Amino acid sequence: MWWQWIAERITLGLHIPDGFLHAPVALFWWLPTVIAVGIAARAVRQSLDERAVPLMGVMAAFIFAAQMINFPIAGGTSGHLLGGAFAAIVLGPWAGMVVMTSVIALQAILFQDGGIVAMGANIFNMGIATAVIGGWLARPVLVRNGVLTANRLLITIVAASAGWLSVMAAAALTSAQLVLSDLPAAIVFPAMLSVHAVIGIGEGLITAAAVMFLVSTRPDLLQSTPSSGPAMTRIAAIGVVITAITTAFAPLASPDPDGLERVAEDAGFIARATDAPYQLLPDYTIPWLGETPLSTVVAGLVGVAVLIGLIWAMSRLLRAQPPARS
Repeated sequence: MWWQWIAERITLGLHIPDGFLHAPVALFWWLPTVIAVGIAARAVRQSLDERAVPLMGVMAAFIFAAQMINFPIAGGTSGHLLGGAFAAIVLGPWAGMVVMTSVIALQAILFQDGGIVAMGANIFNMGIATAVIGGWLARPVLVRNGVLTANRLLITIVAASAGWLSVMAAAALTSAQLVLSDLPAAIVFPAMLSVHAVIGIGEGLITAAAVMFLVSTRPDLLQSTPSSGPAMTRIAAIGVVITAITTAFAPLASPDPDGLERVAEDAGFIARATDAPYQLLPDYTIPWLGETPLSTVVAGLVGVAVLIGLIWAMSRLLRAQPPARS
């Protein structure tokens, strides 16, 4: 049936499965990832404002839901939002890293999307690198001395450029890791960068549109001073509704393979992928609902709820820890 085909093809591009990378390469990338995430958590703990926690939760949930919707590009390939640049433009680089780490870890652990051993590389590629671009390259141009620029053309150009560049950075890092795992650079780099240059256009357009939506509706979210508690609660509630609506469109995702999967098929290393050692909600489905649109939507809503709860729990844990010594 048509919904079985869609359910089988809901994949999130640039998530490296176990087997694509040699074990030493995959294990090595845990080191910079753990260091970066640890620094990010420490920075968030030192600057965490209770009013910003709902926004972090909704941002994580929205990015997760948006990533479920693959859009078609040329050549029978699909792409989707990464979201790291967008998260860091709105939240700053450190909170952006925490949000993206939560999303990518949940995708691997709960939905078996991306390898467990390769999770360190996936977090670094799609979470750390993209947040650096959004938080340290784009945000300082848009927000100076805590004030958001009024130049909407500048906002659009910078957000779109950051979105495109974040995809290219993630694709380049993935390519380098594949080459370190004995795949030919002459094939991997041109194939990965060319297909993701097109996918990056979609990322840039979505990032610019999302940032402009916030600028038009709640520009205070991009300022250094967070909104009041009640206002942030209302914003979070609206964000949850938007996220739920986005999740409802997940069954309409393009059935075409994503960029990494397409390159793996064309270059002949798709067979290196290994299955997850366990299955909880594989391929974004609820086992007892089968591979149906309803199953995909319910699985997406489960992911949204888990992410919001995870961010809240992390904020409680960080707030409970004693302040770091100067």
